[in-house]
Amino acid sequence: MQKTKQLHSTKRLKVGFIWGILLVLIAGLSVTAIAIGSARYSFSEVLNALFSGERSTAQTVVLSLRLPRVILALLIGACLSASGALLQAVMRNPLADPGTIGVSAGAGTMAITVLLIFPNLTFSLPLFAFLGAAFACFLIYSLAWKDGINPVRIILSGVAINSVLGGYNAFLQLMNSDNLSGVLAFMNGSLSGMSWTQVRVMVVYAILGLFLSILCVKNANALQLGDEMARNLGVKVNASRICLSAVAAFLAASTVSVVGMIGFVGLVVPHISRMLVGSDYKFMLPTCVLLGGVTLLFADTIGRTAIPGLEIPVGIIMSVFGGPFFLYMLRKKGKFNEN
Repeated sequence: MQKTKQLHSTKRLKVGFIWGILLVLIAGLSVTAIAIGSARYSFSEVLNALFSGERSTAQTVVLSLRLPRVILALLIGACLSASGALLQAVMRNPLADPGTIGVSAGAGTMAITVLLIFPNLTFSLPLFAFLGAAFACFLIYSLAWKDGINPVRIILSGVAINSVLGGYNAFLQLMNSDNLSGVLAFMNGSLSGMSWTQVRVMVVYAILGLFLSILCVKNANALQLGDEMARNLGVKVNASRICLSAVAAFLAASTVSVVGMIGFVGLVVPHISRMLVGSDYKFMLPTCVLLGGVTLLFADTIGRTAIPGLEIPVGIIMSVFGGPFFLYMLRKKGKFNEN
């Protein structure tokens, strides 16, 4: 008993230390992202712009352009990571991710349809994005259902839905090739030009979605143990899968509606979080939230500053690094179902 308590105490200390490091990284990266760009500012100039109240060019750039972008990157990264972590619990597979199984594609398809065909409904984009993600989930579960839901069938159904929706999106862009300027930025997942308006919207979605994801921790841990064990613990397996998928869809759809399609965050971050703190969602999910913010802010800062005079959308940066990571995971596991 004493040994168990010591192990728990050691684990909590380790997790607390990791969370502390991640918070320091968030603070350091945030200041760095605010300071560098086409106009560079020193640390003292950044602090002066943030807290002095003195009107200057630096204050306009920092408060109106860079600070909203930093906050948005942290929120988007947190939501995508939490979404990926929940989907991996649902499917008991570390290769699950909102982008790879069709949830983000469903949200993106509805958003692109609105942008190209019904531009007068753009103000309702978040609602349509969520409906698209929910419909994609419904299709995935409908196709995967056969005397219950099997995680492997869910993934294969998701890949098929992703492919079909990708074809539809390509066709829609081909038919509207003269009106793609805004859609291309959306497809590549860009934080360029974001303001406090988008931050206020995303804060509401993030608070609601992340709160719901915390409520899913117990069921997420149970689903990891397998269907039979989860049922023995009193968990309604199919209902839990649907609830967790709905929360994951909400988190993914909210990010798509604000900044567009950003892939691989929900794949890479949960895996690294497991390596750091283990698979207990009580520790892993908060780690995902913090590490997701760090990852997306780092990727966006690289895309914004790597090539002077050219801004690379954060979605492209994540694809460049996330694609090889996905192949590494695929080769390491050797199969879709780790069980």
